[in-house]
Amino acid sequence: MGVVPPAHGFLAGLRRLTEKSGSLLIFDEVITGFRIAYNGAQGLFGISPDITCLGKIIGGGLPVGAYGSSREIMEQVAPLGPMYQAGTLSGNPLAVAAGVAALTQMKKPGVYQKLETMGQRLADGLTQVFNEAEIPGTVNRIGSMLTGFFSPGPVASLSQVEQADTAAYGRYFHAMLERGVYLAPSQFEAGFVSLAHTDADIDQTISIAKEALASLG
Repeated sequence: MGVVPPAHGFLAGLRRLTEKSGSLLIFDEVITGFRIAYNGAQGLFGISPDITCLGKIIGGGLPVGAYGSSREIMEQVAPLGPMYQAGTLSGNPLAVAAGVAALTQMKKPGVYQKLETMGQRLADGLTQVFNEAEIPGTVNRIGSMLTGFFSPGPVASLSQVEQADTAAYGRYFHAMLERGVYLAPSQFEAGFVSLAHTDADIDQTISIAKEALASLG
């Protein structure tokens, strides 16, 4: 449903409930992993899940996935335990090498400060052009992740997400694409700022967004 930050205390509440019931808390960090912090959403929000799932981000974009947990839980996986798991590309050398290279870059000093600054710059710029165009819009952002909703907001739940004007977003998507900016084709996906982007890229995107919104008429 795009970028919708968890309500204050929600994740901590899940942690308490799962501990009380003796069940596992699993974080799907396929999207948030490494994008909002080096230790993902769990690091940013200070919640330790029992199992973490990650996707192609750990392979520099190549096809790879991973899950991790405590020794006790991981020893349930074959050959040490009864749960069989295998995959054709498990441990693929190319994906793993690309992942190591990507993670090495992300551990360098100042990386997440740069992503935070650029993400904020883009979110602020898009909010301004929505306001100037007098088109109802809400930009949700966490770190390098953001979604611009065609909705006056706030957008803090699935029901509020579903109130967004998807037809207007569709026209906006094509207007941006015609001007050289490729967004997610769905209103309900996240966009990402990366280390490959520059301040000039951010400023150009904001300028093009202004043109695109003006063209919607």
